[in-house]
Amino acid sequence: MDTSEMAVRLMLTFAASVILGFERESHGRAAGLRTIVLVGTAACTAMILSEAVGRLSETATFRPDPARLAAGVLTGMGFLGAGSIMRQENVVRGVTTAAVLWMTSVMGLSFGSGHLQLGCMAFAAAVLTVFVLPMIESWVKNDWYATVTITAQLSGPSEIELRQHLRALGVRIKDVDLEYNIEEQKKVVQYQLKFKKSNLVETCRNVVHTLLQQPGITHVKWA
Repeated sequence: MDTSEMAVRLMLTFAASVILGFERESHGRAAGLRTIVLVGTAACTAMILSEAVGRLSETATFRPDPARLAAGVLTGMGFLGAGSIMRQENVVRGVTTAAVLWMTSVMGLSFGSGHLQLGCMAFAAAVLTVFVLPMIESWVKNDWYATVTITAQLSGPSEIELRQHLRALGVRIKDVDLEYNIEEQKKVVQYQLKFKKSNLVETCRNVVHTLLQQPGITHVKWA
């Protein structure tokens, strides 16, 4: 393989990685532009190196399998991808970024092995996914989850009454956690709620306002 061919493979990978990395960087993700560009070019370089080593050993009795290095690259991507996934209470973030990292590494392997058309098709699929599909996702009324913590006096509304108030507001109860404090004569009820994300602000306001109007309830927290 001559230098110009290696340069073409690396430049294609670099350009494609910059576009994908820019999309992640614009959303403020931990693995942004520099990380994705490094992942793509590293995968491409590893594949070029694997192919070069295979050609050098053509006359030898032992010839290494170029696919083994590619498999090692994808295995290593698992650790980097896992590091970009974070859980914040009921929300898991970074899964798309981890997928972009993995896709970029596969794209880099495709360019690095000389399969330029395959790499371009993978890049086109990735661009379609991260730039176009989010606009379609905005039309989907997907489910959302929240936790409501209610602090009330023991003489306040019962758990059945609280359930009825929540269901009347159009939310579904997935789980409940109940704590009684006899000394302070209060109880803490925590509900895991499910509702449509499109109604997030309205649902949050209605739930908190309605519950605070009930006698005996001293505090309501939405998270």
